[in-house]
Parts: sequence; structure tokens; C-alpha cells
Amino acid sequence: MDTNSRLSEYELLEAQLRENYGKIVYSHKTQEKCADLLEKRNNRIKNLQIILSGLITTGLLVRVFKGEEWALIVSTILSAVLFALTSYLKEYNLGETIQKHSTAALELLEIREKYLSLLTDLKARLISTNDIIVKRDELQEELSKTYKGSPRTYSKAYSVAQKALQINEELTFSDEEIDNFLPTPLRKK
Repeated sequence: MDTNSRLSEYELLEAQLRENYGKIVYSHKTQEKCADLLEKRNNRIKNLQIILSGLITTGLLVRVFKGEEWALIVSTILSAVLFALTSYLKEYNLGETIQKHSTAALELLEIREKYLSLLTDLKARLISTNDIIVKRDELQEELSKTYKGSPRTYSKAYSVAQKALQINEELTFSDEEIDNFLPTPLRKK
């Protein structure tokens, strides 16, 4: 007799929902980390643009008021670098991409919480298997739409998300931490 025939419908559905929940947790965190990493990159590029603009202006002032030929050469080279950076930002709108990652993360967070509620209802046996299947299918459709509209993530963001979830335990709370968030009558201790 195989293992699946010994598992109840609830156990099979729970196993699938748990698997989906885990995938969504990672997808959500990866989208968040993509937004964070791109935000850092965008800020570095913008700061570099400001620095280059300042250096170009200084070089031109040195050329105009002191007549130094090297200042014009340096300013010209720095101006070319600034042009390249500006062109990159125009071609790859990092701000828009950051916003898309953030939006995807928020949508995934909402779906993740719906999966958690469904798992809770299933575990408490407050919902029939037929209702679980209907809700699961609705969530799958919602998830599919979110994934289709989401920007692609990249491996560095996944690695950062993995570290955040597994090592930094960004999604894990002790009973004491949760108690601190709750009013006294709702606390465990």
C-alpha cells in the first residue's frame, strides 16, 4: 500500500498548501530584497552623478579662472562618464523597476497571509475539503496573475532572501516577542 493512500484528504491538501506557502514566503522575500538591492544601486549611481557634476563644475571653474588645460581634459572625461551613467538610468529605469518589485512583494504578502489563514482553517478543521480546494484554486489563480505581472528576480536577491529567512529569521518570532506586541489579555504568559 503506498503512502498517499494512507494519508487523509486533509493531510494531502495540507502538504500541498504548506509547500505553496513556503514558495510564496521565498518569492515575497526575494522581491523585497530585489527592491532593496536595486534601491542601493540606484542611490549609489545618483550619488555618483552628483559627485561627477561637482567635479566637472570645479574643473571648468579651474579652467576658466586659472587657465589650467588639464582641468578641461579631466572635466571632459568626467562629463563622458556622467553621460554614460545618465544614459544607463534612462535605458534601465531603476526607480520603476524598484516600484514593480515592491508592488509584487506587497501582492505576494497578501497572498501569503491568505494561504496562512487557509492552512489555519484546515488545521482547525473549520472548512470542508471541497471549500479548501475552491480557495486553493482561487489563490493559485491570484498567484499566477501576480507572478505574470512581477519583474524577474535574480540570484543575488534570492541568496539575500535565503539568509534573511534562514539565518536572520526575519519571519520568525518567539512567543515572548509576540506577547510584547499583544495587549495583556491576549498574551500567552
